Amino acid sequence: MLFVAFGALVLVPLLTGLDPNVALFTVGLGTLVFQIITRGKVPIFLASSFAFIAPIIYGVKTWGIPGTMCGLAAAGVLYMLLSLLVRIQGNDIIKRVLPPVVTGPVIMVIGLILAPVAVYMAMGKTGDGAIVLYPQAKAMTISLLALTTTILVSILGKGVFKLIPIICGIIVGYIIVLIFGFVDFSGIAKASWFAVPNFVMPEWNLQAIFFIVPIAIAPAIEHFGDIVAIGGVSGKDYFKDPGIQNTMLGDGVATSLAAFLGGPPNTTYSEVTGAVALTKVFNPAIMTWAAIAAILLAFVGKLGAIDNPDPGNGRNYAASVRCHHGYRLEYPGKIR
Repeated sequence: MLFVAFGALVLVPLLTGLDPNVALFTVGLGTLVFQIITRGKVPIFLASSFAFIAPIIYGVKTWGIPGTMCGLAAAGVLYMLLSLLVRIQGNDIIKRVLPPVVTGPVIMVIGLILAPVAVYMAMGKTGDGAIVLYPQAKAMTISLLALTTTILVSILGKGVFKLIPIICGIIVGYIIVLIFGFVDFSGIAKASWFAVPNFVMPEWNLQAIFFIVPIAIAPAIEHFGDIVAIGGVSGKDYFKDPGIQNTMLGDGVATSLAAFLGGPPNTTYSEVTGAVALTKVFNPAIMTWAAIAAILLAFVGKLGAIDNPDPGNGRNYAASVRCHHGYRLEYPGKIR
């Protein structure tokens, strides 16, 4: 279950400048909290939410990681308020407050906002287009082959491969990057096996709260859809037991808790629901063990060195990138 979620789980912090090891820790802790609140009845694994990628990128650039974490913590509070609303008014209140005519455009806008980031990266630049890292022709070759692999595996893949298209795309892209000589592994050899994740506490920022909280509408609706999906797979009605109000509360507490440690917001993962359908393993205890495994992996320094070539937090790269100008970019704002 952790392997299926891993590719998307670490991709969110890599794109936003957060620490993948912190993300591993917070998704594990968040899943444990979710299992406690739902009394261990739902086979759900919480992991990094893609809906917040664009606002996190903007927030980190504008207010820094601590200020952005304040807004993400508030997003978790919104989930808690929605859970309270459902507890008082019943499940139908969500359909009245957040109909498809509202949630649909919100989800579309999130994807459209993120599109320029993908275009810049595909052209060999940083996510904001400010720094050129690679020759454009080679960068586009890498990105297009990785994207093509991801699409083909997603459409044509069978069994477990259909559940991990992102990882397949990363593997193909990374092989090509190695051929082009764009990666330096010297930092991985220097990294220790045991390392405490780079936890970051939030700082009060009202602007970040007003900017990020509306985005939480989309993953809130996604949560309802995923609970319906996992219920259909396992043949149980989780809207009644433990109740959507408790699953939403667990998601909200996990998201706020992640923000207080410097991790990305949590959300229910459809990939894991697909893995549950494939393996026919409906025991929620499996998710508890997956969460414990994620927490343990968060303290493996060399894993963080492999995952985190661009932490964006002021620390040296573990696997730095060589700019085509001949310089080495150690972290944003420092070129050697």
